[in-house]
Amino acid sequence: MKLPEIFEILIITLSDRASGGEYEDRSGPELKERVSDFFKTTGWRYNIRTLLIPDDPVALKRIVAEGSEEYNIIITTGGTGIGPKDITAAIVRPLLEKEIPGIMEFIRVKYGSINPNALLSNGVAGIAGKSLIYTLPGSVRAVGEYMTEISKTLRHTILMQYGVNDHTDH
Repeated sequence: MKLPEIFEILIITLSDRASGGEYEDRSGPELKERVSDFFKTTGWRYNIRTLLIPDDPVALKRIVAEGSEEYNIIITTGGTGIGPKDITAAIVRPLLEKEIPGIMEFIRVKYGSINPNALLSNGVAGIAGKSLIYTLPGSVRAVGEYMTEISKTLRHTILMQYGVNDHTDH
C-alpha cells in the first residue's frame, strides 16, 4: 500500500450549546490548527473538513460510519466525559475494527497525574474502515494536551496504517 496523495481529514465537534449558537466552538478550531501544524511538518498534502453537531448519538454514528469509508483521519472533540450527554466513546468504540488503547491511556495518566479530573475522560483511538480515529475532550486545553501527545506518534501510526515500512536498523 502507499500513502494517500491527499489526506482527507474530518474534524467533528460535538456540543449541544455550540451547535445551538449559545457560544462559539473553540475546541474545533484549535484541533484544526493542531492537525494543520502536524501535516505541515510532514510535507503530506491534506484537506480538512469541520463539522459542528449536537450531542446526537444517531448523527454521530452515521457520520463516523459513513466517514470511515471517505476520510483517512477522523478526530472528534467533545463528549468523552462521563455525563449523560457524553456519548462519543460509546458510539465510536463499537465502530472500531482495531482499537489503539495505549495512546489514550498514556494521555490520561500523564495529564491525570497533574489534574486528576483528566482521568475521567474515556476517549478512544483506533481504525475503522480506512480511517484513523481519535476522540478528544471538548476543551481547548485538552485538545492541546492530547494533540501534543498524539502528534508524537501520528506519523508512525499513519505509516503503520498503510503498511509503509519506517523501521530503521540501528
